[in-house]
Order: sequence, then structure tokens, then C-alpha cells
Amino acid sequence: MDDCHRVVYTEFSHGNDLPAEQPQLPLPPSQQQLRVQVTRKGRGGKTVTIISGFISTPESLTELLKSLKVHCGSGGTMKENELEIQGNHQSKVSILLANKGYKLKGM
Repeated sequence: MDDCHRVVYTEFSHGNDLPAEQPQLPLPPSQQQLRVQVTRKGRGGKTVTIISGFISTPESLTELLKSLKVHCGSGGTMKENELEIQGNHQSKVSILLANKGYKLKGM
């Protein structure tokens, strides 16, 4: 009777194979290396400032985006753990992020 109840196929493993990847925990600003760059690529000729390299929660990124938009007087959005600010605001963004304790690459 035991032969009728054996597992022939399983879609998901039971953790016997490899350990699951642990999600990255949010890091404090002083341990994050951010990159600030200005680009026009793929935006119809419009210039945007992109801040990338965050290891943080979406809630804290939303708060940071709001403060960046107010500081620059411009619009912006969050896409895939990157912040985009409309226009060329590289110097303003770099100063604000440095004041908040973030480390910037290339600065």
C-alpha cells in the first residue's frame, strides 16, 4: 500500500537542496554607496537625475524622494530601487544626500 502514496513529482523543494537566498536588510545611510548621474537616454530628450545603489525599504525611499523633490523644486519617481528626479539636479542632490549621511561614488 505504501507504493500508492509515494511522491512522484514535486514542484517546489522542501528545503533539502540549497538554502534560500536571504533578502538584504536595509542598511544605514553611512554604509550605502550611491551613484548620482544625469541622463537623457530613453526619455524623449528629457534630462533626468538618477540616484541608484539603495539598499533600503520602499517606505524610506519614498520619504527620501519626497524630500529630494521639495529640495530640487522638481518632479520625480521611484523605479526598481532607483530614484529619478526631473531635470539636471546632480549638484543639489549630491549635497542633500551627503548631508543625510550617504556615501556617493565618484565624489
